[in-house]
Amino acid sequence: ASKQAQLMEVLKKEVRAMLIAAKAGLTPEQLEEQYMAMVCKPLPLHDLGFQSTLELVTQMPEVVRIYSKNGTLILKAIADDSTKGIAKLVANQKVKTRKASKKIAPKANATFPPKNSKNPQSVQTPSAGTPVLPAAVKAELQDLLSSSPLLLADLGKAFLRRFGRAFQYRQYGFLSVFEVLRSMADSIVVEQTKAGSLLVLRKYLARAIQQEELPQAVSAAEVPPLKPICETESFYQAAHPMDSEPVQTQAVDLGDHLKQVMHDETSECHLPLIPLQCQGFEQFPSTPEIPPDAVQDRRLCSLPPLKRGCLVGVIVEFVVSPSQFYIRICSTEASNKLQDLMFEMRHVYSHKVASDKYTMPESAVRPGQLCCVMVSKWWYRVIIHRVVSDQEVEVFCADYGRLQIVRKSSLRFLKWHYLKLPAQAVPCSLAWVKPVQGTWSSAAILLFKHLCCFKELVGIVDEYVDGVLYLFLCDTSTKQDVYFHSVLRDMGYADVCGENIPSQEFEELNPSALYVQPSGRQGNAEVVEPDVHLQQESRDADSEAASLRLDGAE
Repeated sequence: ASKQAQLMEVLKKEVRAMLIAAKAGLTPEQLEEQYMAMVCKPLPLHDLGFQSTLELVTQMPEVVRIYSKNGTLILKAIADDSTKGIAKLVANQKVKTRKASKKIAPKANATFPPKNSKNPQSVQTPSAGTPVLPAAVKAELQDLLSSSPLLLADLGKAFLRRFGRAFQYRQYGFLSVFEVLRSMADSIVVEQTKAGSLLVLRKYLARAIQQEELPQAVSAAEVPPLKPICETESFYQAAHPMDSEPVQTQAVDLGDHLKQVMHDETSECHLPLIPLQCQGFEQFPSTPEIPPDAVQDRRLCSLPPLKRGCLVGVIVEFVVSPSQFYIRICSTEASNKLQDLMFEMRHVYSHKVASDKYTMPESAVRPGQLCCVMVSKWWYRVIIHRVVSDQEVEVFCADYGRLQIVRKSSLRFLKWHYLKLPAQAVPCSLAWVKPVQGTWSSAAILLFKHLCCFKELVGIVDEYVDGVLYLFLCDTSTKQDVYFHSVLRDMGYADVCGENIPSQEFEELNPSALYVQPSGRQGNAEVVEPDVHLQQESRDADSEAASLRLDGAE
């Protein structure tokens, strides 16, 4: 009992100190996060016999004042004699009003440098200091909460148990788990319960209410062999004669969460195929091993080109050198679509029925084949670049821009439905620079990687050359904007030449140009319809990036 009393007295001092520092007060979950950040361990609720933070603070009437604001519980400190002076100083602090999002509204005097200007660093850009959680990590958090809600105090243990590593949010620029959850407020909601702060997956719980009935199995006579159906609610929908694969005639219960994830309003779209020979591809033998909704002769579309002078938030996903790297354009809609795609593919392909159904025969494993592959428990859309050996192939990841060697056994046919989202990786070169010594030194590449690491940047579009986007990169998260081409020049690694020299690295190998179809160029009219739909969705997804365009940029 004496130990509990001592612990309670220490805790009162800590709680009062944290609440006094917060002029506007803290919610119970914010208090939990502040305590975790300061003491590096959760509030000792169980040691003191409490079930929740709210129950704890109600036992501190001389320390905490509780009131409600717009339906939200707010905790404020009650100063004692030793802290009245500090409380007075905090109360007199001016509240800094946050300016309108600099991503949306560029500075009034922002101008894009004329083509002949030798001082591009004079460009004013919006701020992009907000930490960004990688899409794969967001998908992991969604996956963690997909089966059931989770107490905030158990998040770290559950993440470690599920994925085999600690949830190191600080490496992505976040100061606390609360900041992470706030950045994912569109998909995760924090609810107060007697047991503590409860994390609930908003999207998939909402979908549970709107579940539709699973489609019935389709007879073989109803499915034309060359007209695959884009099913998104049931990947086990019959597509071949029943005698060849009797398991497909059975309605397999995959669980409520898979039904929720697989629901999509476009689930009834029909994508007709034309004869494969007309597209210049070798036709696969008609065997039961290849489902009719497996992609065999199609390519992903690229994102629509950006206009010169527009400003976009970007994340650099993969770097070879300043003349060869891949970015992903940041927008809430585009990021959500990529997360949803990864989440859905993991649920579908991780199930044995689907994994067996979409296994690729040896005849389909060849350069140029669009498929998907599992890496570290997640599935990615890839294109086979070359066959390395009997067991391995090198693939190009269309959404992240990297080449990687994987085992053939981990490849699966891509379902037609997953063609809908354009390839998210954009091949890029840093504008107006060239290496001092003809090729980029290892020190220059290392510096460029360090500048790009784990943060959202501002990209200023200059032009496209041979399908490669040339842009300036700027880090606006610091007090002064940092232009990457200026840093490389000042360090003696690059010359600023005022023009874009074609990238030698991309001339030697540009997987995007080889395997991704430009968004403005379509093929045969019979297969245009789904692609037109893709382009429209791509344009919608990029509407936020388009809104960053400078007024009077030219």
